[in-house]
Amino acid sequence: MRTRILSWARSKSPWVLHFNTGACNGCDIEVLALLTPRYDLERFGAVLVPSPRQADLLLVTGPVTRQSAARLRTLYSQMPSPKSVVAVGACACSGGIFRNCYGTLGGVDKVIPVDVYVPGCPPKPEAMIHGIAKLLEEVRNER
Repeated sequence: MRTRILSWARSKSPWVLHFNTGACNGCDIEVLALLTPRYDLERFGAVLVPSPRQADLLLVTGPVTRQSAARLRTLYSQMPSPKSVVAVGACACSGGIFRNCYGTLGGVDKVIPVDVYVPGCPPKPEAMIHGIAKLLEEVRNER
């Protein structure tokens, strides 16, 4: 019973941390649009937080570069468990157009585990809402 209540509570109030690993900022603009009243991610209880120590959900945009890989690992390790990661955009999912560049490691899953992939270049806010809603549904149904 206790785990069901905790899962329900976690699914109703995800705190989101956004991290750009070195993208062209197209996905970042769409993530910011997601937080505006037009798309209203807050209807799911989501709040953007500035600290990884308070975040439940990590939204990552851009391909993982050699310089940002250590920072991404540090952010992920500073988040309290249980935590979730959403890769936003083609670059975060697979490396995108930067896949074979010398300074790029690839997608986010090369560095940290990813729970949800939202493809697109850039993905629409509706697609991000759908991915986050599916993730929250999985969290709610966790046993």
